[in-house]
Amino acid sequence: MLASQELGLLAVIALMIGVLSLLGVRDTVRSVHVSPSDTITESADAVALARPGEHAESFFRAQGWRVVERERDGVTVRSIESVTRGIRFGFNERFFNTANLVGVAKDASFIAVMAVGMVAIIILGGIDLSVGSIYALSGVAAAAVLARLAESNPGISSLFSIPVGVAVAGAVGSACGVVNGAATVGLRVHPFIITLGGMAVYRGVAFVATDGQSISGLPDSYTSGGFKANLWGANPVPMLIMVVVAIVGAMVLSLTVLGRRTFAIGGNETAARYAGIPVGRVKIVLFTLCGTLAGFAAAINTGYYGSASSGDGSGYELRVIAAAVVGGASLSGGRGSAIGATLGAVIIQLIDNGIVVLGVDSNYTNIVIGLAIVAAVVIDQVKHRWATVAR
Repeated sequence: MLASQELGLLAVIALMIGVLSLLGVRDTVRSVHVSPSDTITESADAVALARPGEHAESFFRAQGWRVVERERDGVTVRSIESVTRGIRFGFNERFFNTANLVGVAKDASFIAVMAVGMVAIIILGGIDLSVGSIYALSGVAAAAVLARLAESNPGISSLFSIPVGVAVAGAVGSACGVVNGAATVGLRVHPFIITLGGMAVYRGVAFVATDGQSISGLPDSYTSGGFKANLWGANPVPMLIMVVVAIVGAMVLSLTVLGRRTFAIGGNETAARYAGIPVGRVKIVLFTLCGTLAGFAAAINTGYYGSASSGDGSGYELRVIAAAVVGGASLSGGRGSAIGATLGAVIIQLIDNGIVVLGVDSNYTNIVIGLAIVAAVVIDQVKHRWATVAR
């Protein structure tokens, strides 16, 4: 059964979908017909600031208008246009359609799968800044092996190609996670430092291994016959995997010994040690699982797009952490859920898609996501203080 936090996230998602479905972009075009020799003869309306006798085309260009040439009845008509973009109210088919909504879920799935691993690390009281780099390294490793298989056996079956791709990506991700966990425990250094270094190292290895080039030529059985399979007129495989990973993650955190130990360590690590919990071993296991899920997400991405490069997953650290935090995880440890992290990933992707659909400059995306992280942390702190006072 969903907790109140998760029900609240579902309400936020429903509200965002409703708002984006009723908002659209309307372009208002103003046009002035001019020739290169025209001068302004009066100062009114759009040319209120112009001086009579001023060169028309030069004036309008200086105001940010654009020159447009169109053919009409065999004659080239030259005009200068200004486009003003505004928000209109009404059903937005650009957002609310099957292709776009499935696309949002697909893009969210890569983040959500990693966020399930990240939320366990955050519950533990740690952080993993290397997930984007592990994602890239795992993806190029799997793509390289699959491309070799496709060369030697073009008709390779999906029963073989999919397990191989997932196993290679998962193994590389697991190895990176083991390194992160072992270094954190063995060197007794905060995971922020270890994973910050890992973020640079893993992506550097991916870049060196590929010379900065993308790897393609994967078997069709892995792409269109696997992770990009067409079902019910869409490509829902990544979305279905996201749901399964969220459910399994929720079960692990709530029903297993590992999950109970994770919350115990996040709540009070010293007390957990006195209680006999093998804190170091649990940390290594969780970092390994986080790396494995990053590799699994890379396998899905590689299968969907049919290629991989060392630049994949750039900036995903921010999005994955944002998904976990927006989903209710506390950066101080002890609180969080896999379902919440998954819903947080959907919210982050809706923000991204909404910026595109509403015609806002995409450079504002990271600004909005950063503000969402700050808002989520502030709300979490306020709730925690109220709960403390209520006791």
